[in-house]
Amino acid sequence: MEIRGPMLLPARREEIELETLDGLSLVGELALPEDREPVATLVTLHPLPTAGGFMDSHIIRKAAGRLPALADLAVLRFNTRGTTSPRGTSDGSFDGGRSEAFDVAAAMDFVHGRGLPRPWLVGWSFGTELALKYGRDHAIEGAVLLSPPLHRATAEEVAAWAGDDRRLIVLVPEFDDYLRPDAAAERFASVPGAVLIPVEGGKHLWVGENQTRRVLTEIVAAVNPDALPLPLEWNGPVATEG
Repeated sequence: MEIRGPMLLPARREEIELETLDGLSLVGELALPEDREPVATLVTLHPLPTAGGFMDSHIIRKAAGRLPALADLAVLRFNTRGTTSPRGTSDGSFDGGRSEAFDVAAAMDFVHGRGLPRPWLVGWSFGTELALKYGRDHAIEGAVLLSPPLHRATAEEVAAWAGDDRRLIVLVPEFDDYLRPDAAAERFASVPGAVLIPVEGGKHLWVGENQTRRVLTEIVAAVNPDALPLPLEWNGPVATEG
């Protein structure tokens, strides 16, 4: 069966709640490989909630649906403060990326409390702002940025990654609505070690199976390259999201 769309490959899936230092409860899910331990962990940060972003935004949902089985990865996804999805609504209200620092910290506390290995931040759009602003405060191996708009992360916050050993992988769609490859090269020039990957034909929302596969492949290339190439077909049991 071809792997595409809303397929859920086998995994151990657990509904979780994250507790922030300012007293909020955030709803989420942890997906683990079905019958083995993960080799690394993706802590995903969703797009802008005021524009429809949430833990079920399609790239994040598909990473959780596929990568535990295909790449031996743990995938943590959650709703930032005030965000609603079918899983539920996280406490609090959207704060433009300021108090969301506590949300990132709560996710990382959960990862370390559970002993999950080799955490990476994977941010998409607004989630990239949180990764850039707060990722350096935590014990991560690196960050993958999908469609960074660089609306909230300052030039100083970006440049601070230049002195950091953690890897910064930046996927920039050719036809992005906010930051295209040439402009991204200028904005990330302050971080010589950043790996900038222009994606031909890509758009900000990564719509379509070809773009989904490209994004998931680049994530796995950074975090667990031994799992490449990702299979296009699955011979075992699957589920479909309702």
